[in-house]
Amino acid sequence: MQTFIRPIVGLLLAAFCSVGAVAAQDAQDGDVLVRIETAQGNIDIAVDVKHAPVTAGNFLKYVDGKFYDGGRFHRATRPDNYTPAPPDKPAMAIIQGGINPERRREGFDPIPLERTSVTGLKHVVGTVSMARAAAADTARSDFFICLDDQPSLDFGGKRFDDGQGGAAFARVVKGLEVVKKIQAQPTNLQADTAMGKQSLTPPITITRMYRIQ
Repeated sequence: MQTFIRPIVGLLLAAFCSVGAVAAQDAQDGDVLVRIETAQGNIDIAVDVKHAPVTAGNFLKYVDGKFYDGGRFHRATRPDNYTPAPPDKPAMAIIQGGINPERRREGFDPIPLERTSVTGLKHVVGTVSMARAAAADTARSDFFICLDDQPSLDFGGKRFDDGQGGAAFARVVKGLEVVKKIQAQPTNLQADTAMGKQSLTPPITITRMYRIQ
């Protein structure tokens, strides 16, 4: 019995240490690791509370309050459903997610925009950023993950007409293949509007989202 138990215990300890080693390696000073569990697999992101404290703090409030549990990825952009308008609005590859729709009324107030000119964070492959409306200080809980480099979303870029850009606050450290898989899921190409054509059909469920360090 002992010879059977000891190898099992050893394997469990090794697996635990391996997870810890990966987390320690991926996390930098000022990062909080968060896991997004989805129906398509897990995505681990490093939330940069050091360089984007307002945006990161807001996101973590929703995470800790379990607002994203039962949420969903509801939008994906790619060549078949996004019409670019260069030079200001070039082709873009993202997925966008949000909180559980049943908890939307419990959400927090919009936050001030943390510009990339201040944070130093850029919209490159794997960047996680907050979704916003036309006005700058409108981000709440929706976020998106970039699958291509998007300087048009940085401060000075003209993806938004005001040139203020979006608020990058995190990066994918594991599971980028899951992001790509979600982006490839069916969207409503028969819709009448551009946003409708980008709507994932059906949305991809966010089972849970939580800190892993």
